[in-house]
Amino acid sequence: MASMKMVQTAQRKDAEIYQGAETCKQKSKEMLEEMKLPNGLLPLSDMVEFGFNRSTGFVWVKQKKSTQHRFQKVGKTVSYDVEVTAFVEEGRMKRLTGIKSKELLIWVSLSDIFIDDPSSDKISFGTSAGISRSFPFSAFVSQDAD
Repeated sequence: MASMKMVQTAQRKDAEIYQGAETCKQKSKEMLEEMKLPNGLLPLSDMVEFGFNRSTGFVWVKQKKSTQHRFQKVGKTVSYDVEVTAFVEEGRMKRLTGIKSKELLIWVSLSDIFIDDPSSDKISFGTSAGISRSFPFSAFVSQDAD
């Protein structure tokens, strides 16, 4: 656990760091769009900090409290911890922490979000056990006016 904190501290050293709910929301959507991911993957309204280390792809979001969001188009409830971290690259978020999806009666930690074939309009969500499910890309696009 201590080594993960050291890695995260090192990753934050050269990062762009933003604070304030509206600024964080805007910057997180911009990062998702830049990585060709749906801009609604992080539907968090009480963010207090957003950081992005462009050279390594490390990204994090801190919010006031953990929250849940229901993606209506796919009928899935997702839980976001007070801190969410990942490494991003075009079409992928990997080594995710702080995001869980409710499957039947249990919460399953997500470790990877990826787009295998951009022409398929599908986005996949994977677990560390190697299990993944795919959904329409459009189900995770935010229509909010910014």
